Amino acid sequence: MFQVGRSTESPIDFVVTDTISGSQNNDETQITQSTISRFACRIVCDRNEPYTAWIFAAGFDSSKNIFLGEKAAKWKNPDGHMDGLTTNGVLVMHPRGGFTEESQPGVWREISVCGDVYTLRETRSAQQRGKLVESETNVLQDGSLIDLCGATLLWRTADGLFHTPTQKHIEALRQEINAARPQCPVGLNTLAFPSIHRKEVVEEKQPWAYLSCGHVHGYHNWGHRSDTEANERECPMCRTVGPYVPLWLGCEAGFYVDAGPPTHAFTPCGHVCSEKSAKYWSQIPLPHGTHAFHAACPFCATQLVGEQNCIKLIFQGPVD
Repeated sequence: MFQVGRSTESPIDFVVTDTISGSQNNDETQITQSTISRFACRIVCDRNEPYTAWIFAAGFDSSKNIFLGEKAAKWKNPDGHMDGLTTNGVLVMHPRGGFTEESQPGVWREISVCGDVYTLRETRSAQQRGKLVESETNVLQDGSLIDLCGATLLWRTADGLFHTPTQKHIEALRQEINAARPQCPVGLNTLAFPSIHRKEVVEEKQPWAYLSCGHVHGYHNWGHRSDTEANERECPMCRTVGPYVPLWLGCEAGFYVDAGPPTHAFTPCGHVCSEKSAKYWSQIPLPHGTHAFHAACPFCATQLVGEQNCIKLIFQGPVD
């Protein structure tokens, strides 16, 4: 059994803190009050094949009792045993078709302390539980998403990761696209994706893109359309106005549903991955706040915008 939660007490095996959108984790963006439960959930794994894993809400504290907050919903089932929900809930979504190129978003459900599956409450902390879904179980599948109201976890199985591109494969894709020597169509200088280890530093050769049209350029300081919207630029290739951002190759291999080349960028953050991976995450409604859902970049948690939430990149090859 593995326990997950915000608490740093010894019964917690994996301490989870709130995910800050855009990975801007500095003093100014610290969470004042976390919405993740101290003892959020526990995962029980079978030691023998097929190594089935079950998820349950809440966890056991140091006195070996299930820990639930005062405001948590609790009830007695018809058979006499007690059950309940954590204050802000443990939500699970299993993708339809597994975690593959053909995956489609599933339906978000809430898991109880005893592992029963319920429809979502009206809001995350409502006292009235949802309806029991007897046809579904709390067994985790490859690609299942676990939302703890402040952080969303992706569950990957060993077999699923075996078919996932590796870090070496992503590095090979980076070198391959750089070897093609894409060029800025205006400055005619060669562009190159920076090393994955330098993901916080914008380099001189780094490709930038207009996210409304997908044209890839080197950095330039022209095309501003207004003083108020500093990031709204006009593309010199097609005159489309939109955000202009540096491109970053998504480096977490576990988020990829296929091993395709990096051709699409999420908007507005500029993280780049394969087409099928970008389109999969672009249609996943991740819980946000008490009752909202929106798609987010898996690499930095930035809320996605635009018609498709991602854009196909248009590179220009060398002119020589």
